[in-house]
Amino acid sequence: MMLPIPVGAPRHTGRPDRARMADMAANPLPVLARYLARQRWVMRTAPLVVRLERLVRRLTRGRYGVLDLAGLPSLELTVAGRKTGRPRTTALLYVPYGADHLVVGSNWGSAKHPVWSANLRAADRAVVHRRGERYPVRVVELTGPERKEAWAAAVRFWPGYLMECELSGGREFRMFVLQRVRE
Repeated sequence: MMLPIPVGAPRHTGRPDRARMADMAANPLPVLARYLARQRWVMRTAPLVVRLERLVRRLTRGRYGVLDLAGLPSLELTVAGRKTGRPRTTALLYVPYGADHLVVGSNWGSAKHPVWSANLRAADRAVVHRRGERYPVRVVELTGPERKEAWAAAVRFWPGYLMECELSGGREFRMFVLQRVRE
C-alpha cells in the first residue's frame, strides 16, 4: 500500500526531519533520554513515567508531557474505542516522518500489543493534541516495504525500540502514520 501524499506536502525520506534533529542535538536531554531508553531497567519504570506524564499533561493543560520536557516529540492521541466507541486518549512518543507523525506500538517492550494500537486498527481517523493544538488525522497502518522503511527510520530516531523489541520476545510492533487532515 502506498501512502497518498497530499499535493504540496513534503515527501517523507524515511529519516527524521533534519531541523528537528538539529534542535535536539543542541539540547543534551534527548541524548540522555536515548541512552536511558536502551537500558533494560528503565522499562521497569514505565508505571512511574506514565503517572508523571499524566501529571505534567494535567498541569500544562495538555500542552506538554514528560517527553517534551526531555526535548523529545510527543503527542496525545484520541481514538474511539473499538468496542465502546468512547474516546480513548494516550500520550505517545512520535517520530517526525515528513509532514506526518509515525507512532510505534512498542508498549514498553511488553509481549502484548498496546490497546491504543488495536483501537487505531479499527479506526480510519483520530485526533492529535500536540503543543496546545488539536487536529484530525487520517490513520494508516504500515505493512510490507513501507513498514520496513518506517521501522528503520524509527530505530534511527529512537534506538530503544530495538531493546524493546527484544524484551517483547520479538513481537512485530504495530506501526501507524498519522496524516494531518486539512479542514
